[in-house]
Amino acid sequence: MNQPLVITMGDPAGIGPEIIAKAFRDVPEQMRGAFVAGDVATLRRAADIVQGGSQVSLPVAEIERPADALRAPPRCIPVLQAVPRLAPVPFGQVSALAGQAAGDCVFWAARAALRGEVSAIVTAPLHKEALAAAGAPYARYPGHTELLQAVAAEHLGVPVAELPVRMMLANGELRTVLASIHVSLRDAIESVTTSNILQTLRITHQSVGATLQKPVRIAVAGLNPHAGEGGLFGREEIEAIAPAVAQARAEGIDARGPFAPDTVFMRARGFVEFDVVVAMHHDQGLIPVKYLGVEQGVNVTLGLPFVRTSPDHGTAFDIAGTGRAAALSLLAAVRMARQLCQ
Repeated sequence: MNQPLVITMGDPAGIGPEIIAKAFRDVPEQMRGAFVAGDVATLRRAADIVQGGSQVSLPVAEIERPADALRAPPRCIPVLQAVPRLAPVPFGQVSALAGQAAGDCVFWAARAALRGEVSAIVTAPLHKEALAAAGAPYARYPGHTELLQAVAAEHLGVPVAELPVRMMLANGELRTVLASIHVSLRDAIESVTTSNILQTLRITHQSVGATLQKPVRIAVAGLNPHAGEGGLFGREEIEAIAPAVAQARAEGIDARGPFAPDTVFMRARGFVEFDVVVAMHHDQGLIPVKYLGVEQGVNVTLGLPFVRTSPDHGTAFDIAGTGRAAALSLLAAVRMARQLCQ
């Protein structure tokens, strides 16, 4: 990697800064060449929390340019001040100020990636309610995925609809791509159309196939119990999902299904029969991956013109500031980002 990797600090009222500090403390060799887009004082507070009574020195160094991170010594946390300097934000509280700071860091990182100044983005957790409380422009973005999509589309000069993206959650046993992301269940059901499923299959085939460097075997989950049981429990499988699978196969995509959603994830576990499952909505796809180990899960945004990964958990306001949060998922996200850059 000739360019540094940027980690956004996440919501300063949550565990994001702490798990970043822990990652630099515990696995310094993996964090070499990475830096934080955030607030220096916030990261210094986090470093103090995770250092505790240990004898490990964990300095925080303010840098001016991303390239400066490549010269940082081990266990030094390089931070680029990407937001106006913050006063201490109370832990565990929804705050418009914290939401804006978290959003500003993501905007900065996305633009740096689009300028070619960083190799990849790893985003620490933000709080969706705090992001909405920050007002415009953040209130119109349900989360990281939609925000990054909007910034990339603006940079490319295309409408957001012409830059379709999808969310993939992955760990060492299972990958799942979502046909819909942060919408209500009612809206997710409405999005089960042939065109949307076909677009999801194309993005999955291209993005996951490029990562694996081989044709990707895609299992497609049904929407209804037993995948509709031949129309007895719903016709979405017959009228929308199966036609999308057929069209994808005609295009040379190895997609199969729709399969009963209560068993398809077991068939894909361990990547023996399938490399990835396309799920019809958020919880259908994410519960199986998170059940197998939230501490190892990584969120990857497919379809962006840059690499973006994130941990498979939220801001954990209930333990923020205690130093108890584990950095395993963040470290997995860093590893995944580096692999995707190769």
